[in-house]
Amino acid sequence: MIDDDLLDDTAFLSAAGEAVLEAAAEEVTPRWRRLAAHEVDEKAGPHDLVTVADRAAEARLTETLTALLPGSVVVGEEGVHADPRRYDAVRGDAPVWIVDPVDGTRQFVQGDPGFCTLVALARHGRVLASWTHAPALGETAVAVRGRGARLNGAELRAGSPAPGAALRVATAHPDYATPAQEQALAGLRVEGVDPRPCGSAGLAYLSVARGERDAVAFTWEYAWDHAAGLLLVEEAGGTHVTVDGVPFRVTGGNTLPFTAARDEATATRIRSLLRPQ
Repeated sequence: MIDDDLLDDTAFLSAAGEAVLEAAAEEVTPRWRRLAAHEVDEKAGPHDLVTVADRAAEARLTETLTALLPGSVVVGEEGVHADPRRYDAVRGDAPVWIVDPVDGTRQFVQGDPGFCTLVALARHGRVLASWTHAPALGETAVAVRGRGARLNGAELRAGSPAPGAALRVATAHPDYATPAQEQALAGLRVEGVDPRPCGSAGLAYLSVARGERDAVAFTWEYAWDHAAGLLLVEEAGGTHVTVDGVPFRVTGGNTLPFTAARDEATATRIRSLLRPQ
């Protein structure tokens, strides 16, 4: 199978990782804390920002990644914003690179280090490999299906929450949530659960994979926010599930909300508290 061949090709995976690091180093990091006012735009409103760094990094990744894997396509947040039809490639036959050039754009604009570049390689809805690169934090997490997850070269293991401890759950920031989405997450406000909003979804997934948080609970399904992190959590020993009891599908059509958690027991507990939208 071509998918398995790619996962066995260490040179290919290394080159993909280098492409992610180079795009961030050349297009994102130099603009951090140096953005001019005209380099920041609103898309759907004041909480939905895009910068020159987002656009430049996605263009760079589109060029390098498709050259690395001929016949592949890119589904990126900014490209889909320009042409929503591009999202259909997530469900197509070609290998697809799922790209969020700057995840946590608001943090990036504010000069906060809590942003990252997310890239996942998928085919037929199966995420094969992913890269979560947080340049301002000096952290790079890599996951390869069936081969584990690593952070800066060290193995990642999510483990399980401490017995009796409140479950630490990352949720969407209220600025980004609709009233219906807030209502869907309201079930988490119970004793024994500590829900807190996050900025970058990618970094929230990383915190689960490294055992700093116990779960995430999200109410939207854009693949660029979730594909990289879901594989990272899986390969660190965790799991993910939607409210209807099946794993989250990057191709869409999920019953929301959904959770990704350090272990199955935690996922089951969080799922039982979530309310369908």
